[in-house]
Amino acid sequence: MISGKIANALDPQLERKMNPTEANHSLSASCALEIPFNDLDPAGVVWHGRYFKYFEWARARLMEDIGYGYVKMHDSGYTWPVVDARVRYLKPLKLNQQVTVTAVLEEWELRLKVEHEIVDGSGAVFARATTIQVPVRRDTNELQLGCPAGLVERVEARLAANRAP
Repeated sequence: MISGKIANALDPQLERKMNPTEANHSLSASCALEIPFNDLDPAGVVWHGRYFKYFEWARARLMEDIGYGYVKMHDSGYTWPVVDARVRYLKPLKLNQQVTVTAVLEEWELRLKVEHEIVDGSGAVFARATTIQVPVRRDTNELQLGCPAGLVERVEARLAANRAP
């Protein structure tokens, strides 16, 4: 088992509290969720793999809000595989618990880096994660060095709209 100090040094990004109101974090989306029975493991808590489904729901909403959801990604000629995913499980989620899953777009020029957080109504944090997706051309299956202009333009337009009074 890795001690808390060592784990924090290995991945300090997972330890910082997300703040979507910061200038670099102005693109975010959230989903409300009630933990269903079929997501529990035999111990009565959410099985660790299910957290990625929750993160995906928030990330999909974020991309739809930007105007570049998965259908648009596909239609633009790119796939977006997740090439890295890191999660920090802080507290177990339980049956019928009401939580909010938030996704915040951190990087979008070369790759998509999304920070995720699961909190309950009191603000208690249950998990934090980071996912990284890269653009791959569907016709050649080649990794691209940089995100498509259509995505970058949509993100920049949304950022500008968020800054407008």
